[in-house]
Amino acid sequence: MRPLIHPSIEDITVEGILHALADPVRVAIYAELASSACANTCSNFLQVSDRNIPKSTLSQHFRALREAGLVRSERSGVEMHNTARCAEIETRFPGLLPAIMNAYRIQSAECARAMKRQAAARKRAG
Repeated sequence: MRPLIHPSIEDITVEGILHALADPVRVAIYAELASSACANTCSNFLQVSDRNIPKSTLSQHFRALREAGLVRSERSGVEMHNTARCAEIETRFPGLLPAIMNAYRIQSAECARAMKRQAAARKRAG
């Protein structure tokens, strides 16, 4: 097996973080990891935002998050345990991740309200 590459905190860039979190599935995965008190396995994310994610695609998402420096992954047998590197990134870029995660929560809440309105409109029309 190839070794997992984790950039040092000095090699993490704002551009890399923003690029990794620009994908809706990756930002949803990261938001869940960042709010979790313990490591999560990749299989916890086979369904993200009401989408089924194939294992191979999920592996690519975790690789992008890991290479951006957002997560630390450790192999444990056949499972991969992932934790967010929030504290490390906070020391390098104070306030960056909380601002991104707050914007993500606002956007998610707006999307959820819009979906409810659409469902209600369909129900009234049908």
